[in-house]
Amino acid sequence: MVRRLVELGIALSAERDTDRLLEMILLEAKSIYNADGGTLYLTTEDESGLAFKIMHNDTLDIVLGGTTGQDIPFPPVALLTDDGRPNINNVASSVWHRRRAINIPDAYEAEDFDFSGTKAFDRKTGYRSKSFLTAPLTNAADEVIGVLQLINARDPSGEIVEFDTQRQPMIEALTSQAAVALENSMLINQQRRLWDSLIEMLAAAIDDKSPYTGGHCQRVPEITKLLVKAATEETAGPFAEFNLTEDEWYELHVAAWLHDCGKVTTPEYVVDKASKLETIYNRIGEIRTRFEVLRRDAEIACLKAQLSGQATEEAEAAFQETCARLQQEFAFVAAANIGGEAVEDSDIDRLAEIGAQTWVRHFSKTLGLSPAEEARFKTLDIPPPPHVEPLLGDLPEHRLGKYNLGELYNLGIRRGTLTAEERETINDHIVVTLRMLEQLPFPKNMRRVPEYAGGHHEKMDGTGYPRGLTKDQMSIPARAMAIADIFEALTAADRPYKKAKTISESLGIMSGMCRNAHIDPLLFDLFLRSNVWKDYADQYLEPHQIDAVDVADFLPPAHLLAEVSGRL
Repeated sequence: MVRRLVELGIALSAERDTDRLLEMILLEAKSIYNADGGTLYLTTEDESGLAFKIMHNDTLDIVLGGTTGQDIPFPPVALLTDDGRPNINNVASSVWHRRRAINIPDAYEAEDFDFSGTKAFDRKTGYRSKSFLTAPLTNAADEVIGVLQLINARDPSGEIVEFDTQRQPMIEALTSQAAVALENSMLINQQRRLWDSLIEMLAAAIDDKSPYTGGHCQRVPEITKLLVKAATEETAGPFAEFNLTEDEWYELHVAAWLHDCGKVTTPEYVVDKASKLETIYNRIGEIRTRFEVLRRDAEIACLKAQLSGQATEEAEAAFQETCARLQQEFAFVAAANIGGEAVEDSDIDRLAEIGAQTWVRHFSKTLGLSPAEEARFKTLDIPPPPHVEPLLGDLPEHRLGKYNLGELYNLGIRRGTLTAEERETINDHIVVTLRMLEQLPFPKNMRRVPEYAGGHHEKMDGTGYPRGLTKDQMSIPARAMAIADIFEALTAADRPYKKAKTISESLGIMSGMCRNAHIDPLLFDLFLRSNVWKDYADQYLEPHQIDAVDVADFLPPAHLLAEVSGRL
């Protein structure tokens, strides 16, 4: 019996799932006494009651709580009476308060406890509750964290007998071991819940930081898990031997939620930059005002010309011609600011030509500045007014550290809305992510979190960033997260710089990336065949994005799959 208790203690300490642990405790206690039934209660968080956690009864074939997933339809046993005194009428709550086991030979003859509920249950079910053994689960801090109750001990012939007092120390030893193991399990679970809450809070904060990328940190984990799950379910082919343990699934969960944690340091105006002239606001308004000034100057010149004797029709015609030209030029500049079309050399030349026009500034640039701006402007050569300035300028005050806010420089961005420096900042978020995660003291079973999280911008041919890894240098979960990140970005409806793409458009782009060795062909093939894209789309995409898709149109070519299948 002692050996059995030692073996049980080892087993209890190894079990981390609270439900399985509760079941193990109750079943072992039932086995020691060959008890017909048993219940395990846990103290509620506010210590106001004992909550039913698991209940077994062989005769009535009742199995509730624990790993069954079946709720126990009974309210907690109150630990205090209505007037606030300890509830010692109920045997379970009495054990909780007295911190010692109570052995009752026959509940129907017990005078110290209220068994009216038990008797009502017996009348309803035809059962006969007789012997009870109830013991506290006391932790190392001498706190009662639960109560174990056994019902109806049975002798070898199956007759109901009272609980043997000589075996009672075994139950008390079991409950002591169980309390320690249970508390450890609960502490681990509480720490995991806290950790999960922290990483989800960080991901939500990053999403909330930008109104345009809200949900990205929460959606990428969903796609990643769907794809990795599909890989684990493969019974043939390159993923047939791939599987994840429970710890490895949690490792992936953490990595997916933290894959963009470095964005917490990325400036908002870079993340949210929806037009080329945007910083904290869209500076196209400043340029519009300068065009208004030029128009006003043209109108004044027209009136002066008429006052000096020039024919009204001639002056008006020149004015209208200038107005029409300015309208066209501003429309061109405004269109260039959007960043929707690729910018050609001829467009750069025209921007320079338009920008070379001048206007006269009559007010000082050094007034109304913050202390930091004032200090910076003192280091710059800012001419005092009045000063002739270009309509579109790359001026000294446009240089802010590594960033160049110059108007011509930004309007001349060839594609998209980001300058090279801003794109570098965006790309740096993954470097920051790796640096942040590699500084965390992850336990051994989570050591791959940085690798999983830090690889979603790598490409299979080694041209990605930040480390230029190839397919052979990346794990399956890291490659899966790269596909998840791309698909979410393509289909996202909350980006300021692009419209949400349909499924067919997104898969078409990804098919090209697959052929160009940017994403893993094997995983993309699985992504398509397993309908991961559809499962995600049905839950997260707008109805207009879900168009007709023939998976065969996007599958990687057979020769490409054959080339990489041997290098899983």
